[in-house]
Amino acid sequence: MKAFLMLQLWNPPPRFHSLSPPSLSSPLPLSISASSSTTQQQDLLTAKERRRLRNERRESKNTTNWREEVEDTLSKKTKKEFKSWMDELNLDNLMKLGPQWWIVRVSRVKGQYTAEALARSLAKFFPDTDFKVYAPAIREKRKLKNGSISEKPKPLFAGCIFLRCALNKPLHDFIKEYDGVGGFIGSKVGNTKRMINKPKPVSEYDMEAIFRQAKVEQENADKAFEEEQKKSAEISVKPNSEIESDVSKAIVDSKPKRGSRKTNKLVVTEEASSAKKTVKLTTGSTVQIISGSFSGFEGTLKKLSRKTKMATVHLTIFGKENIVNLDVSEIALETN
Repeated sequence: MKAFLMLQLWNPPPRFHSLSPPSLSSPLPLSISASSSTTQQQDLLTAKERRRLRNERRESKNTTNWREEVEDTLSKKTKKEFKSWMDELNLDNLMKLGPQWWIVRVSRVKGQYTAEALARSLAKFFPDTDFKVYAPAIREKRKLKNGSISEKPKPLFAGCIFLRCALNKPLHDFIKEYDGVGGFIGSKVGNTKRMINKPKPVSEYDMEAIFRQAKVEQENADKAFEEEQKKSAEISVKPNSEIESDVSKAIVDSKPKRGSRKTNKLVVTEEASSAKKTVKLTTGSTVQIISGSFSGFEGTLKKLSRKTKMATVHLTIFGKENIVNLDVSEIALETN
């Protein structure tokens, strides 16, 4: 009985003293129970319903709809056009580019004449189409002897003219088959079955550069002509005495010297004399060596070459026959 009482009276002291009222600690089990209930409900929902709820939460958080943003970005992307190789060969598709500048190959000599004739033919056979033919050239001025001034066009790009129009297949074929035209400048398209030269348009930036270059070249040519005119005017103003002195000096310089004629005559006589000597020499004749290491010896001419001017001579030296190749000028025909 005493032991039992001792156990009942022993009570361990509390470790923590809570000063808060018991009413403040009551929401904790409520929140735990609410979260556990939502998780149980989500477990009961299907995958489709969970996806719908997730999308609703996204839409409530964001002010804009993410689906509309994705659709806008996809609509702005340029779609690739898949064309067959037959579409590239269709020259009627060039009409979609509208009026463009094209380069046409022509003759380098008759390029200006071909450009004028082509412009007249296009105006006659294609009156509904708007076109412009441009052959860049520099008008070079020259003063003739009678005092008049002539102008001659010098092509800036020899062998090429520029055509501005909306190109299609009938117009392309007409220009390509025209007399004096070598076709369009472009690139090869197609495959091994069929391949054509498709014209390539020139950009407006490049054409503006060509127009500027033609203008600058024309201005330089005009300046050069004006300078020539000024120089000719200065020469005409000079007194006659100065002009006569300049002319007399030029005449004196152009006269040949007398000594040169004599030297030429001497050279001619020497060549003639050597030719006479070589003509008289014949195989089997007795010759005498005039110069060289065998000078003073006599021998028989066995062979004579007119091209190399070499002679083969048989000599008898100390009772032995020797063959020697000598120049024609080193031998002479022996005269008794």
